[in-house]
Order: sequence, then structure tokens, then C-alpha cells
Amino acid sequence: MLRISDLSVSYDGMPALREVSIQVQARELLSIIGSNGAGKTTLLKAISGLLHPAGGSIHFEGERIDGLPTYEVCRRGIVQVPEGRKIFPRMKVIDNLQMGAYLPSAKVHFRKSLEEVFTLFPLLSERKKQMAATLSGGEQQMLAIARALMSLPKLLMLDEPSLGLSPKASQGIFQTIANLSQRGLTILLISQDVLQSLKMAQRAYVLENSRMVMEGTGADLLQDPRVKEAYLGI
Repeated sequence: MLRISDLSVSYDGMPALREVSIQVQARELLSIIGSNGAGKTTLLKAISGLLHPAGGSIHFEGERIDGLPTYEVCRRGIVQVPEGRKIFPRMKVIDNLQMGAYLPSAKVHFRKSLEEVFTLFPLLSERKKQMAATLSGGEQQMLAIARALMSLPKLLMLDEPSLGLSPKASQGIFQTIANLSQRGLTILLISQDVLQSLKMAQRAYVLENSRMVMEGTGADLLQDPRVKEAYLGI
């Protein structure tokens, strides 16, 4: 579904990604792990069209998308849930969800999509008239994911969905991601929770110092001595 070849991205002349290549298959849950500053968020921003590559290419469903504006990338079915949630805090829950369905193709299915996200997140249905700013951190993350689902994504990209959450809330978010994957949604996951993300992933990549240095199944990387030492403290 997604093919990235030799992608390079720079900030003010400083390399943030160096010749990165990955593939994401349809209906796959793919994880990318790496330390802070390795380039994980930069990769998602480049895919979303928020950053323009200095080199390489990005293809989605066979069409080249690097260089397209973000709204065109979104229109093709790539939707990102950013780090820090980035909900609209002064808007009600229901209004946040309506914003997620702004694309014409999503507006047509608004009521059906709303029923589905309320089934997935019953708490949001109970709080639909509540201001988003009054939700807890875990509830706000639910809202951020639900808002993304309202746009009917083909590829859902999640950037640190458990960051800053309590262990219980974090576990709930990971369970939701697993449920979405089981339903057949293609997911690209970035998370500092290496153990959880590798357990869930069919495949994974390790990004270090702006380069991809390892790839394999989630199970294989969990058993790799270098991953254990660097990310699991074993």
C-alpha cells in the first residue's frame, strides 16, 4: 500500500532522515521504533505532506504522493493522529468528530461513521456535548483517534498515542489499536512503548540517527539482543 524509497529530509540543512526505505502492506500493523530525535515523527510528517523531502520518493497505492499538499494526501486516504493529540479543545466532542469528516467522501457517511466510533468509544457518546478540553488525557486520545476514523482512512498513522497517559489509559488505547487492526485497517504506529508496539506489530523497523538500521517481524525484533539492550533494558 505504501512504499518509501531512499527518503531524505532536512531541517535548515541538517539531515533528519537519510535514505530511509520502508514498505507497508495493506491490512498490516507496522511499528517503527527508535529513540527520541531518531526521525520517527519527521517520517510521518513527510508522508502526510507536512514536510517536503530533499530526496527519494513516496508511493501510495501505486501513485507518487511526495510533493503533494497535505489535503491531497489526506484525500487519498492517509490520515495522521499527531503526537500530543491536537484536538480542538474549545469545541465539543461532537464538533471535533464532525471536523474529522470534512472530506466530501466522508461527509456522505457521517452518521454511519459516528455510530461506529461511538460503538468503539462508548464514553465519547456519553460526552458528545462536552467541551473537549474537559476530557481526561486518555479520553482526549480516544477523541483524536475517533476524529481520524471519521475521515474513513485507508492508512491510519499514529504518533505516540500513549504518550503522557496513565498505564490503564495507555492499555486501553493499545487495545483499541489492536481492535482496529483486527478489523482490517492498515496502521503505521510510532510509540515509545517498544514492548507493546512490537507485540502488536506484524512487522517493524528500527530507526536510529535518521537511518533505518533493522527490520523484521515484531516477534523477531523482540528477541533481538540489540533491541533488548537498547529499548527494553534487558
